[in-house]
Order: sequence, then C-alpha cells, then structure tokens
Amino acid sequence: MRTLFDVKNLQKHFVLRGSVFEKPQVLRAVDGVSFSLYEGETLSVVGESGCGKSTLARTMIRLHEPTNGEIWFEGENLLSLNYRELRLRRRNFQMIFQDPYASLNPRMTVGAIVAEPLEIFKNYGLLSLSRGEIQDRVRELLKRVGLSPAFVNRYPHEFSGGQRQRIGIARALALNPKVILCDEPVSALDVSIQSQILNLLEELQSELKLTYLFISHDLAVVKHISDRVAVMYLGKIVEMGEANSIYTDSFHPYTKALLSDVPIPDPVLERKRKRILLRGDVPSPVGEVKGCPFKDRCYLKTSICEEVAPPLEEKEVGHFVACHNWETCRKYNHEGHF
Repeated sequence: MRTLFDVKNLQKHFVLRGSVFEKPQVLRAVDGVSFSLYEGETLSVVGESGCGKSTLARTMIRLHEPTNGEIWFEGENLLSLNYRELRLRRRNFQMIFQDPYASLNPRMTVGAIVAEPLEIFKNYGLLSLSRGEIQDRVRELLKRVGLSPAFVNRYPHEFSGGQRQRIGIARALALNPKVILCDEPVSALDVSIQSQILNLLEELQSELKLTYLFISHDLAVVKHISDRVAVMYLGKIVEMGEANSIYTDSFHPYTKALLSDVPIPDPVLERKRKRILLRGDVPSPVGEVKGCPFKDRCYLKTSICEEVAPPLEEKEVGHFVACHNWETCRKYNHEGHF
C-alpha cells in the first residue's frame, strides 16, 4: 500500500512556567511516536484521556509545531515548508473536531461555514471557482452528509449535536482531501447518533477513497471501523497492529485492561469474565519517566520494568509492542482470565 503520512520520532513538549522562583517544567504530550498511515486505511489511535492522542493529530498537520521528529506526507517533509506551501498542502488533509458545539462559529451560517475553506483557497489564488460554483459545491456537500441543501442560511444553534457534526464533516470534505483526521468525532454524541456518524464516515471513505486517522478513547467504538489500531499511553505508542490481532491477541497489559472493559453482547459470557482494574490514574506527563511508563499500574511488571523503557518492536508481522513481558501477557490472555 502507498504511504501517505510517515511520522518518525515525533515529539511535542510544552514548557510550563511557574513563578520566578521555580524552574520551568516540560510536559511531554507526545514523546517519540513513529508510525505510517497508508492510503485507504483507517488507523485508530486509542487510549485514556490525556495520553496525547489529540496533540499527536494536531502536531501531524502542524497546528502544533513539533519539538522534534519528522513528518513526511507523500514523500515531502512538512517541516521544511513555509506557511504558504503548508497551506497549499493542507487541502490534502483536514480535521473533524471533537466538540460539534465549539468547532462551528455561531455567528456564521451553515453555508458560510462549509464554504470557508473554498473561499480561503480562492482568495489565495489556489482555486478558481465563481461564487455560484462555491454555492453549488456547498449544497452538494450538505446533501452528501445527509443534510438538506435548504439549511445553508441557518445558524449552528438551530441544529442538534449530530447535525452539527455532519456540518463539520461537510466542511472537512470541501477541498477533496486525501486524509481526514477524526478527533473523537462521536464522543460528544448520544449512542444512537454515534452509529449514524460512524456509518456516514464509512460510506464516505468507500465513495471518496479517503484515509482516516481516527482518535478515540473507546475501543468498542473503533472496533468495526478500524483496519489498524495504535494504543497510546503517556505520549507513546505501546502497541500497534491489525485491528483483529489487537482485539483477539493483544500483547500489552494496558491493551488487555482496555479490552476487558469493553462489554460483550452476551449476558452469560459477560457475567463470567473478569475485568482488569488498573491501580491509580495516568501518571503526570511532566518530566522524564524512568523505566516503562506503565510500570506503576502494571499487574505483570518485573524488575527490568523499573529501570529500562521498552522500545516499540515488531514481535510478529505487522504487530508492534513496547513491553518486556509481552510473551507473559499473551499467555495471560490464552489462559482465559477474562
């Protein structure tokens, strides 16, 4: 498969400045992440809140400037581009934001919101569309995402959460992008609406040959939409592989714990299985962590975990894991503990 995004050792650190008597501290939101995103696939990035998923997506497209690392898109280094060159490339990758209430300007009509990317590119001389062609394009996009073209003169407050997210999807599609980064696009919606938006995204991917980076904290949500899954913890990818492999034969204790919390639609099996309850909360990403970042919550840790951070390595074809005790963890699954 053709590689669209190639991310190498990506880091995004934020400097936290205290009082004049305190030294600045470094928050390691994304700390050495490497992966490739292939044409036509859906790569889901999952993990608890605060693990760096959204920061990773925003840094990939330089909404946040990276601290270190490389970002390649179709063989071109995005970090070497100036502002105008980057703007031109951004028509190829767009973003759907998490909150459909905050991501739409309440002072703009739906038509103006969806048309905004087209107007910007037209003003910069990157598109040659007449006003009538832009209006036709807006109506076409609204119809494609399941909304009436007659809504162009309405304002965001007149719509439900699911309808607002459809407007956000239409805006993301305006420039015919190749990649869409979906930043928890269904987490703020009712369960019944979540399935509708997921089905819409799958239909659009099939029709328009789109590639998705899908961010979520819920493994149950991404189960049927994903081709591959990457599990993040404390700014790092701890496991990555084909979706079926992750769900049926995961290698990392953190992935096991997340999967144990996904409900099974069978009351008999649901009552029999055991959940893995992790101790404590996600540690602070401020400062450096010695050893494995998951060691303080891990139920399988050994002495080496306290001292040496495990690298992300390919243990089976296409299946990567950062764990010293991955073989023990795999056996734990085979013994049917949950």
